[in-house]
Amino acid sequence: MIFTDLLNATIHSLSNGLTGIPLSAAQDNTETWQQHLLQSGEPRLQDIGREIGNLQSLLSEGDIGLNGPAIGRSLSMLASQTAQVVAQAPSEIRTNLTELSDILLRAGGQLEQKA
Repeated sequence: MIFTDLLNATIHSLSNGLTGIPLSAAQDNTETWQQHLLQSGEPRLQDIGREIGNLQSLLSEGDIGLNGPAIGRSLSMLASQTAQVVAQAPSEIRTNLTELSDILLRAGGQLEQKA
């Protein structure tokens, strides 16, 4: 399943820390997620897709300097939204979604604290 592969790849990338991900790779990954989620037809998933769009906007400002606290808030929001969809997710991906939510929450918190 493509979604499972994308989920696993995202967790793997993020588990190495945010600074280990090239900005272009982060932008590509968020674009792929956004497309999948916005086309899902599920309101909660579409909300996540819209927040990913916000994150993409923040990441595209890299040439003028990234706003760490704003990116942190976006990651924390994505963590919260992801945690909310775990219960309705297929059982085979719940653990990975929970792990993704935890990683996003930690990363977001670290960036927010740098404010």
